Amino acid sequence: ATIRLGASTRTDDAEGEVTGCCDTSRLAQAEIVSRAAEFVGELDQVPSAVSAIKVDGQRSYARVRKGESVELAARPVHVSRFDVVAVRRGDAVVDVDVSVTCSSGTYIRALARDLGSRLGVGGHLTALRRTRVGPFGLPQARTLEQLATGLGIIGLDEVAQASFPAYTLDEEQAHAVGFGKVLRNTALGAVGPVAVFAPDGRFLALYEQRGADARAVAVFVSAP
Repeated sequence: ATIRLGASTRTDDAEGEVTGCCDTSRLAQAEIVSRAAEFVGELDQVPSAVSAIKVDGQRSYARVRKGESVELAARPVHVSRFDVVAVRRGDAVVDVDVSVTCSSGTYIRALARDLGSRLGVGGHLTALRRTRVGPFGLPQARTLEQLATGLGIIGLDEVAQASFPAYTLDEEQAHAVGFGKVLRNTALGAVGPVAVFAPDGRFLALYEQRGADARAVAVFVSAP
C-alpha cells in the first residue's frame, strides 16, 4: 500500500476531496517508522465513514453521499505487520510505501488516516494491492483475461496444503486412514485439524490429535 502524508481526504483515500493539508518538511523517516510500529498488535479501529458498513439499515457511504455526518463505532482488529518499505518526498507531501499483514475487517484506509493523524500531518491511502487472503496468495490469483477464457480450479490437494498444517503418513497409516481408523500413538504436531497425506502426496483426510492418538475429522478418500 502507499500512504500519502500531508493531506487528508473526505474518504481517507485518493478518490475523496482534500479536506486539509499540512507541512511535511520536518517529518523524519525515523519518526514515520516509529509511529507505524505503534499500530502493530490489537487495535480498536474506527472504520472510514465512506464504507459499506450499515448504519440503521443503510450503507455508511450512502449516508455520507447524502450529506449526513456518520460516526462509526470502533471495531477490534489485529495488525501483525506494518512495515515501512520506502519513503518518497514530494514538493508538499510524503509518499510512504508500506507492507501490512492484518486481520479481516481491517481498513487500510483507516490505518493511513490514523498514521497521518498521529504524525500530526494528516494522511490518506493512494494505492492498495492485496497479495494474500487467508492461505491464498498471488500464485493462486488469476487475471481478468485468464478468467474470461475459463475458471481455473484449485485442486483439493493444493487447497488442503495451503489451509491446514500437513502430516505425511506411511503406507500402513495411509491404508488405515482410508477406513477412517484411529492412528494410535501418532503425534500430528499441531492443534486442530491437520491435513494428512499419502506418501505419494495425495490428500486423504483431516485428522485431529486426541491424547496420544490421531482421530478422523473428515475422510476424503474411499477405502481401498
